Amino acid sequence: MSLFKQITDKPWERTGIIGGLRAEGTFSAPPEKVALVFFLVAASIVFSLFGVSYVIRMELPDWVPVSEPSQLWFNTALLVVSSFLFQRSKAAVSAGKKSVKSTFAAGGIFAILFIAAQMVTWQNLQAQGLFMTSNPANSFYYLLTGLHALHILGGLWVWSKSLLRLLSGAKPEELRLSIELCTVYWHFLLIVWIAVFAVLSNT
Repeated sequence: MSLFKQITDKPWERTGIIGGLRAEGTFSAPPEKVALVFFLVAASIVFSLFGVSYVIRMELPDWVPVSEPSQLWFNTALLVVSSFLFQRSKAAVSAGKKSVKSTFAAGGIFAILFIAAQMVTWQNLQAQGLFMTSNPANSFYYLLTGLHALHILGGLWVWSKSLLRLLSGAKPEELRLSIELCTVYWHFLLIVWIAVFAVLSNT
């Protein structure tokens, strides 16, 4: 091999068995699951930082607490049902039941209803004159609930892709990992929402 070829050689681009050894991943879990774990850790840090900022900011004299909209209890119930249905779809895949498609679809639909209910809550607050720029408490309310809704929309994008594959004739076993990841993600969103709801309700 010439000197030029040795310098420009890129062994990391080769495929197949190298040196009699098969390439192995760093983690034993699927790459998608590892990526989700890293994302959840990053999202947890973001929400934690906003939570700390919320507590610190509320100590200043210009803070006017937002009265808790009673509809948030209904919104929370929608998200609980959504998370429960995703858990049912995961269990149905493991048990080989035929209800995977219906429960998985229903889980996403209830998440969409949660987003719609949140929008109604925001509209009701604005109708009362509680706009984002009215005071810092309002700004944090819209920021926390909006950031959470944005994460749900991202999850719904993944859910819609998996649902389309199910409706197109793919076997539930082929989407076991996708359904499992959606379930884990929705449980995470439920926990985050309960924490956000608790902070908003007690300040």
